[in-house]
Amino acid sequence: MTPVELSRTVLHAVRCAVDDGELSVVVPSRVVVGPPGPGGCGDYATNVALQLARPAGQPPLRVAALLRTYLAREAGVTDVEITGPGFLNISLDRAATSAALVRRILREGPRYGHTDALAGQVFVLCVPYEVRAEVLADALARIVRSQGGRVEIEHGGAVNLRPVPAPEDPAPLGPDAARWALLHAAPHDRPRITADHLVQRESNPLFRIRYAHARTRAVSRNAAHLGFTSTGPETDVEPADAPDLSALLADHPRILTTAAALPHADGQAAPSRLTRHLLALADATLTHLPAVLPRGDEKPSAAHRSRLALAEAAGTVLAGGLSLLGIDAPDHL
Repeated sequence: MTPVELSRTVLHAVRCAVDDGELSVVVPSRVVVGPPGPGGCGDYATNVALQLARPAGQPPLRVAALLRTYLAREAGVTDVEITGPGFLNISLDRAATSAALVRRILREGPRYGHTDALAGQVFVLCVPYEVRAEVLADALARIVRSQGGRVEIEHGGAVNLRPVPAPEDPAPLGPDAARWALLHAAPHDRPRITADHLVQRESNPLFRIRYAHARTRAVSRNAAHLGFTSTGPETDVEPADAPDLSALLADHPRILTTAAALPHADGQAAPSRLTRHLLALADATLTHLPAVLPRGDEKPSAAHRSRLALAEAAGTVLAGGLSLLGIDAPDHL
């Protein structure tokens, strides 16, 4: 269950409480779900009880106790604890959640994380005639499109997207490295236009991401040569296999939704945020890959299939994320 999906689960619990007459409030359009704060526990936490307490005319702890009952019934939720003034701390069935997440990614492919949350919304970006502003606007348009919205790019009006300009022409880097150089730095930071973006070594973040993606494809080919694939009667992903990798995969949809804050600075930073997310995902993927294939006299097992499925899911998300930035993800490096 991703944070976005858990947010919908929390809203469903609120709606059930309202329908049963336990709460007299307007069901909010969205709730925030994130990591537990200090003193919290479980996998995620939400302040929805504090959010609804005033309109419900009840103390936050009372609202939290009501919602706890409904949340505990939801599929995939193993425990709900109340901490502080009324925070709901939610524990998930990690094995079921990880397996369902991988199946979803492999089913949806590069469109994993795409939604219709911004359907009908149009964001107008007025940019100067400057290469970084143009590339940033294009990347934002791609991300917003993935959420069902649309971006109109204009010139000549009141500029509302003006990143720090590129210090020099990035074209000599080639299209992929140039886009990465312009998008990786936050819009308010000066981009670094150097040949370092072309070096094929781990010190180059773009190479690391593309290398991780290519390695997932190579592992799939090698597994096929050994006579097994990620599909089979037992492909559940054990959470202990790669908890960091699973968490990053689950967080991918949330990263894409941050573009909804346009035209404000937080929305403009969505492409830069996506580059950092992909880099963390690549590093976790590279850590996971050595355990995927059998070693020595080992025979392929259900564990190998599940690890391969997780690796293939990671490769899928890496490729999809780079595509949203307008960058190619080759299968071979």
